[in-house]
Amino acid sequence: MITASHLNKTVTQADGSPLRILDDISFHVAQGEVVSIIGPSGSGKTTLLRILGMLDRPTSGKLLIEGNDILSPTLQPNQLPLRPGFVFQQFNLFPHLSVLGNITLALTKVLHMPANEARQLALETLARVSLAEKADAMPATLSGGQQQRAAIARTLVLKPKIILFDEPTSALDPTMVAEVQGVMRLLAKEGMTMLVVTHRMRFARDIATRTFFLHQGRLLEDGTPDQIFRNPQQPETRTFVQQIRTLRFAIASRQFDFYDMMSQIRQFCIRFAIPEKMDPITHIVEEMLLLLGNYNNPVSIEVNHSELDGVTHVAIVHQGETLSPLERPDADELAVMIIRGMSSNIATDLTPDGVRLTFDV
Repeated sequence: MITASHLNKTVTQADGSPLRILDDISFHVAQGEVVSIIGPSGSGKTTLLRILGMLDRPTSGKLLIEGNDILSPTLQPNQLPLRPGFVFQQFNLFPHLSVLGNITLALTKVLHMPANEARQLALETLARVSLAEKADAMPATLSGGQQQRAAIARTLVLKPKIILFDEPTSALDPTMVAEVQGVMRLLAKEGMTMLVVTHRMRFARDIATRTFFLHQGRLLEDGTPDQIFRNPQQPETRTFVQQIRTLRFAIASRQFDFYDMMSQIRQFCIRFAIPEKMDPITHIVEEMLLLLGNYNNPVSIEVNHSELDGVTHVAIVHQGETLSPLERPDADELAVMIIRGMSSNIATDLTPDGVRLTFDV
């Protein structure tokens, strides 16, 4: 379906110096493959996708789509393959048109399809993404997840053989991510060829048949998700895929801002798409502080979340102590019961700093 050979993209910066965004990238994508494209910000992921979607041109290199050299200056318009579908980070729906109007626009204006045929095809496509009942709704009345599904339907209605997704869930509230990912998983099962730029590591691993890791404009690794996420060959890949998201607090007195800490924990859960863990984490922290209410020594709290395996740990160190508050004879029984009910596993260690309790959430 796609063959890229030695693609380079260089732009001129404000000071006149060149900046290489893509550096000698080559790969093949076969029909039915789902490729997740991951890498740090500024690694060239979106630029690569825009070149594949014929929205930008490389400085040099060769790009074949279904055997057509789409960069050739001698290529005639009637030789161009149907442009790959593109789903943007922002939904880009026309606000003055209904959902149905957004989807039929290209059918009637570009493909010159009769209005009744365009409407029928649009309704069938909306049904595929579970939005048939929203056909007459205006985009502003839809949730973010519904708007992105409408954008996917707008792409699907043109029957592309390839769909390119550029961070399709990054603009969504975490509660709406699953509905868009569900549609993409359905397309993958149907055999749609897709390339997906995403920062959600679990999704990148679960949906893909292959994974590209881009770093500083280079295609540093290309392999199966199992190879990339479990046995990366390059240190840069290993550092990226195994990154742990961490939130830390140091409590030195009882006058600390409890509400600000709780707000930061909630924002942490929202940012990294684990809203279901918000209540367990906040309850564990709140009840542990209740048990440590008469403390005189500092307390350290750390929340660690692995995007790779989805595991979250809460670690609390009661500095200078040698006995777990969960094991004290005078411990509040209700608090202990709540804490144990919120964690799947609790480990206690005696460290040089004091007692460290680790809770799996």
